[in-house]
Amino acid sequence: MVDLSTFDPNSAGNPNNNIFGLPFTEDDARLVILPIPWEVTVSFGSGTARSAEQIMSASLQVDLFDPAYAESWKAGFFMREPDKKVLLKSDYLRKEAELYIDYISKGEILGDNQFMCRTLKEVNEGSHYLNNWVYQQTKALLESGKLVAALGGDHSTPLGYMKAIAEKHGDFGIIQIDAHCDLREAYEGFKYSHASIMYNVLQEIPQLKKLVQLGIRDYSLGEHQLIQENSDRIRTYFDQEIRVRQYEGETFRQIVDEVIDHLPQKVYISFDIDGLDPKLCPNTGTPVQGGFETEQVFYLFDRIAKAGKQIIGFDLSEVSTSENAWDANVGARVLFKLCNLMVASNPL
Repeated sequence: MVDLSTFDPNSAGNPNNNIFGLPFTEDDARLVILPIPWEVTVSFGSGTARSAEQIMSASLQVDLFDPAYAESWKAGFFMREPDKKVLLKSDYLRKEAELYIDYISKGEILGDNQFMCRTLKEVNEGSHYLNNWVYQQTKALLESGKLVAALGGDHSTPLGYMKAIAEKHGDFGIIQIDAHCDLREAYEGFKYSHASIMYNVLQEIPQLKKLVQLGIRDYSLGEHQLIQENSDRIRTYFDQEIRVRQYEGETFRQIVDEVIDHLPQKVYISFDIDGLDPKLCPNTGTPVQGGFETEQVFYLFDRIAKAGKQIIGFDLSEVSTSENAWDANVGARVLFKLCNLMVASNPL
C-alpha cells in the first residue's frame, strides 16, 4: 500500500515516478497499462508503435483532478515499459509488410512471387505471435487481480486481451469509438490487420454479445453488408447518422441513451483515436474528416457508468508520435479519463 501522505497531487509531475507522475509500482497499482508497440499492418501513416514513450512524457502535464472521478487515481495506475523484443519484431515485420503492400498495390499477382508469398506468411505468423503474447500478459495480470488496459500500437493489438477478458468475465459488449468499422476480412491478405480487428473479435470470441460502433465514417460496401446481415450482434452509429439526427432535432443525450440500451451489463471500450476529429490527433495512421470532440466521448462514457454498466477493460490505439507531441498530449488525457472511469466502475 502506497503512503500518499507526502505526495502532492497539485505539484508538477515527477518524471522519476510512473504514468501521470504517480508514485505507484506495478504491485501497488490497481490498474496496469500494458503498452503494445506494434504496427506491422498499418496501411497509411506509422508511428503508433512508439507512442507510449511520448504519452508517458505528456502524462506528466495532466492535472490529477477530474471532478467526475476525483479519487480514482488514488487506487494507483502503472504503465509497464514497452517490450523491446515486441518492438524489434514489429520494426522488422513492418518493413516486410511495406514491400508486400507496395507489390500488391501495383496489381501484381501474389502467386507469381514466392518471396512475397513467404513475406505474407511471415507477417501473419508474427501477428499470431503478438496475439498470443498479449493474451498471456493480460491473462496473468487479470488472474493477479489487476484491472488492465491495453495501449497500442495499431488497432490490431488488443485481440489477445479481449480473449483474456472474455475468459474472465463471460458475456460482454464492446463500445467502439472509431472512424472505421474494422470489419474487413484479412485486409490486404493480413489476417490480423488493424482493419480486421472487429471482424476477428466477432469470429473468435463467442462471448461478445454486442458490438456497438460510433463515429464510423470510412467503410467498404462489404463491411456495410456485414453490419446489415448481423444486426443481432452489431449496431453501428455512423457519423453521418448521428449528425443528421441532431440536425433534425434529437439531442446527443437521446442518442447516447439509445446506445446504452444496446449494451449488456459488462462493457469493454475499444477507442481508436481516429474516432476523434483529426484536428485532435492529426498524425494518427488513417485520419478522416469529421468525428467526435473529446467531451462528446467523455459524456458517452460517463453516461455508461451512470447507467450502472461495469467497464471491464479498455484499449486505446492509433495514437501516433509527432514532433510537438500534440497527439500524445491528447492521448494522455484520453488515457487518464479511461483509467479513472474503469477504477470507478470497479469499486473494491
